Amino acid sequence: MSPAPRPTGEWPTDLLDVDGRLRTGWRPEPFTEFVVKVHSRCNLACDYCYMYEMADQSWRSQPVVMSERVMNQVCERIAEHAAAHDLPAVQVVLHGGEPLLAGPSAIRRFVRRAREVAGPTRVGFGVQTNGILLTPEFLDLFGEYDVRVGVSLDGDEAGQDRHRRYTNGRGSYDRVAAGLRLLTSDEYRPLFSGLLCTVDVDNDPIATYREMAGWAPPKLDYLLPHGNWETPPPRRTPDPSSTPYADWLIPIFDHWYDAPRPAPRVRMFGAIMRTLLGRAVATEHVGLAPIRLLVIETDGTLQQVDTLKSTYAGAPETGLNVAGNALDDALLHPSIVARQIGVDALGPTCRACSLRDVCGGGDYPHRYRPNSGFRHPSVYCPDLMRLITHVKNRLESDLLAARKESRS
Repeated sequence: MSPAPRPTGEWPTDLLDVDGRLRTGWRPEPFTEFVVKVHSRCNLACDYCYMYEMADQSWRSQPVVMSERVMNQVCERIAEHAAAHDLPAVQVVLHGGEPLLAGPSAIRRFVRRAREVAGPTRVGFGVQTNGILLTPEFLDLFGEYDVRVGVSLDGDEAGQDRHRRYTNGRGSYDRVAAGLRLLTSDEYRPLFSGLLCTVDVDNDPIATYREMAGWAPPKLDYLLPHGNWETPPPRRTPDPSSTPYADWLIPIFDHWYDAPRPAPRVRMFGAIMRTLLGRAVATEHVGLAPIRLLVIETDGTLQQVDTLKSTYAGAPETGLNVAGNALDDALLHPSIVARQIGVDALGPTCRACSLRDVCGGGDYPHRYRPNSGFRHPSVYCPDLMRLITHVKNRLESDLLAARKESRS
């Protein structure tokens, strides 16, 4: 059955005048981060997964694994893009599905080829995995090529196994914990880049934080479950006084903020604090800095941020492929332009908001409403306002106390 056609008249696809912006002198920022889907299937069946469980089901027609021919084309296109824009460094994240299902040999070929053709551009590599397949063979390979490893973990055993299960319903915590014990051993710990947690407000927030912090990751990241105005995330009702996600995150922030240092970096909290202090933050989740990320699927198609799969069928598509298109061709796609133009991408509600420059409208897919598009506040707007205001109050209180102390 064919997916329902996308409604017309939506912003930015139908309404953003890219040519008009170019005539005013605006130019896109080149891509510096590439999420490469080396494998399009997964060995878990997480019930909240935007790849497999939400509106876009294009994974069904994707090749299971990226072929060597497509890998070579991807490497050459990245090198071509870096050379055209004199980029000193780019970052490539191996992703999926579960990228380790591609196997050590395929990953080795890809990493080696990408660096062979990159010329003077430094190519940094990371892999985002569910951790189940981490073995000495993989970790020795990652050590040889300096590939940093991020692992998805939703907290303690109860929190992890609530959603991150096998197709037979069995939980995955024990296997992930075994992978993490290997990754955090003395031999392999330098490869560990951090933990990624999808928020579930039914889990205990402090227990979740303590489990993750207990692995001593360099970085923690909390992701809000993907949803939008048509299909809101769990517990996110139209009631603006209800803030279940802020209520969950604020105790973690306070626990983390008050903890003795060194504590793990928490990307969400750090990004909010930096934007409150007037610094630019290049993240999809807060702030207004241009997003310089491109996704490349197993068949070589160029896509916008893949979390757009949570909105409607075909949402991430650009109609471009490494076989026939330079990566520069994607820079002028309306949805990629929309994520580079800051305030101009926001609707009137967000533009008038006092927290506009910090929130930045929230994660782009969370703004979607059918028949009008992405020029809306985030479906998480009440939660973001409460969380940011809480962080702001804590920072202001401490800065005021520090000024008073310096005068005494």
